[in-house]
Amino acid sequence: MTVESALKPFRVLAYIVGIMLLVLCTCIVLRYGFDVAGPSKVVSPIHGFLYMLYLVAAMNLGMKARWSWPYVLGVMLAGTVPFLSFVFERRVTRRVETELAAAPTAA
Repeated sequence: MTVESALKPFRVLAYIVGIMLLVLCTCIVLRYGFDVAGPSKVVSPIHGFLYMLYLVAAMNLGMKARWSWPYVLGVMLAGTVPFLSFVFERRVTRRVETELAAAPTAA
């Protein structure tokens, strides 16, 4: 698997995890603000599972692209802050595309 093929799962999971985190935040407000616990009991484990997949995709992409460990950890932690996974998805995509464009092509 190449860097290009590792980028697509990362991008998809970054968007899904970002959306699920926003849904989870809404469920937490419902749970603690309005005493409606049902939605958070369903959304929490789903978000947790998807976040684990996001971590695997970010690690896979980071290893294939040969990023530094601090950068990989930053990308991985981006899934824990609302809206940050969307920002990092764009940055990571631009970085990978720039690195691929600068890389010499195999003849």
